[in-house]
Amino acid sequence: MAARDHKKDPDAVLDWVWDWNEWLDDGETISSSQFIVSVGITVDSESNTTKTSTVWLSGGTAGQVYQVTNRIATSGGRTDDRSITIRVVER
Repeated sequence: MAARDHKKDPDAVLDWVWDWNEWLDDGETISSSQFIVSVGITVDSESNTTKTSTVWLSGGTAGQVYQVTNRIATSGGRTDDRSITIRVVER
């Protein structure tokens, strides 16, 4: 996921996608994915394909910043994390 300013309204339910294509070796796939989030924001659902991971988030308090981390394990036995921050703002 590209680094940029991620924002959401406290009442919004939005999705974020982590694209692992460039990091994965040829033929390697995501075998498991989990999302770790700061207290105060809610994971509504999460899913993954062989190359991407998606999380749907809700809640949060306006003015607060939350960290969201995607941790994957691969068919090649590797594990890695990618994190973003989400600023909750009234829109």
